[in-house]
Amino acid sequence: MAFTLSKRSQDRLSGVHPDLVGVVRQALALTQHDFGVTEGLRSMERQQDLVARGLSRTLRSRHLTGHAVDLVGYHRGRVTWDWPAYYMIADAMIRAAQALDIALRWGGAWHVADLRGTEMDAETLSADYIRHKQARGGRPFLDGPHFELSRAAYA
Repeated sequence: MAFTLSKRSQDRLSGVHPDLVGVVRQALALTQHDFGVTEGLRSMERQQDLVARGLSRTLRSRHLTGHAVDLVGYHRGRVTWDWPAYYMIADAMIRAAQALDIALRWGGAWHVADLRGTEMDAETLSADYIRHKQARGGRPFLDGPHFELSRAAYA
């Protein structure tokens, strides 16, 4: 099934690094699950507000430089927050990044700095991240809609 980005989603890609825009577009061509872009480039004021409300944990967000996007899944034309949708979207984003040779990181598996080399599916990656954090006494912060270009490859 072929999906297309709405005008709103395309507008939200304004200011986003072209490599990440390419991954989003390629993923939309590969995915079995429709999605859109909820946020790309952010102002510092917006980021400060998100941190104050507990919706983000950092003032160093990759959104501030256009190196991150948040995607939203759709089910029958409506927004869905069900994790299976985000696993399918993440799988498409990972395949797109691999095909385009773009260093990508996903908020469902923060422990992997560059997903190009992974052979795991998104659900397995996410479960591995949770185990990884818990084994070190940490609490996982899952952000399934979030994708960013790797800091190592894109300063």
